[in-house]
Amino acid sequence: MPDQENIQAGSLQQQPESVLQSSSGEISLSTETQTEQNTSRVNHVQRNNKSRDTVANNTGLSAAGFYSPIKRIDTPAILASLDHSQSRPGYSELRRHSSRSRGIHWAPLNIGLERRMQTFVVLCHTLTIAIFLTFFFFACAIPVFWPLLLPYLVYISLFSSSATSGTLSGRSDFMRSLPIWSLYASYFPACLHRSEALLPTRKYIFGYHPHGIISHGAFAAFATEALGFSRLFPGITNTLLTLDSNFRIPFYREYALAMGLASVSRESCENLLSKGGADGEGMGRAITIVIGGARESLDALPHSLRLVLKCRKGFIKLAIRTGADLVPVLAFGENDLYEQVRSDQHPVIHKFQMLIKHTMGFTIPLFHARGVFNYDVGLMPYRRPLNIVVGRPIQVVQQRDRDKIDESYIDDLHDKYIRELRRLWEQYKDVFAKDRISEIEIVA
Repeated sequence: MPDQENIQAGSLQQQPESVLQSSSGEISLSTETQTEQNTSRVNHVQRNNKSRDTVANNTGLSAAGFYSPIKRIDTPAILASLDHSQSRPGYSELRRHSSRSRGIHWAPLNIGLERRMQTFVVLCHTLTIAIFLTFFFFACAIPVFWPLLLPYLVYISLFSSSATSGTLSGRSDFMRSLPIWSLYASYFPACLHRSEALLPTRKYIFGYHPHGIISHGAFAAFATEALGFSRLFPGITNTLLTLDSNFRIPFYREYALAMGLASVSRESCENLLSKGGADGEGMGRAITIVIGGARESLDALPHSLRLVLKCRKGFIKLAIRTGADLVPVLAFGENDLYEQVRSDQHPVIHKFQMLIKHTMGFTIPLFHARGVFNYDVGLMPYRRPLNIVVGRPIQVVQQRDRDKIDESYIDDLHDKYIRELRRLWEQYKDVFAKDRISEIEIVA
């Protein structure tokens, strides 16, 4: 097995590096308390401990690539080697010691504090917009706050350009590095892998796939430091992009700006990649776009990977105009976090969802997963591993005049991008998607 020095200095193209962190410095898939232990899975891991080195070498993963001490059970190779044959929703949770009542599997009361804290943090993140809107309407109900709220609403509606200016003036490294985000990442758990180092003298467009229901992996990897992005990619300032309408939501916009989020509008993208950085022209800057968008969220079904990409070429044109290299990112497990109504089985519902998308710019998947105190009903994501793999950069030659961009060059870059995505899938599907029911599918 290659040692850490070789990985960091000489084997970057062959062996991905990974970070998996928690608030305590180590994570165990067997639960923190004796009552939650999954005996069969632990025994399975113990049987595989002897062959751990072989597994790591075969998959190109090494425990030496971790930045914090973790138990052997938590290495990506071992995580992926766990038995997922019983892959119905929440199966790992259902096998724990829980009571049955009216078909709902309730969580035991004596679960450890750390796991309860993980659940609380993920719940708050899932309900972030609702929480901030509640604070806003509560403030509106108190007349003493009106002299402050009125100019604030006028400012964010008419004058504020923080989300599109590209200056990142509201970004807070303190907020992005809070310990709560390690709890957030440990909930699944999530892990970030890189295929090779990125030069800080270039600028990049990260394309995140798939969208999933809420894109938990994108937030953990690119909006926080829980997975160690800055250590894996030193010198790169990455900005996760979201809908411009999110920056019109009172109070929530301040939170989003502090987490380093920005608008996905063309103006915002161009400003982020052409301003700031080491040279004042975007050097060392990167943006992350969830390419499939709202349309792809309707295809987020467990154990499958259906990407809306064939006709998505706007990000390719953006890369050519700004001279940013393209970096495909494939998140294994993103689609496994929720169940939703299948569009092919309910065409009327699907048409209604598409109508909302065309009129409002977003859509509403009919999804469910687990709850805070049960494993069957609720809006909390399942506890399933998230492995975000960053692919190799595709170099782009800048052409500033958008009217003279060669269409054949756009198509060539688009083909290279899809090939790199397929390479990531083929290389890691037997590691991180062992319970898949279909292969990767690229649709319009």
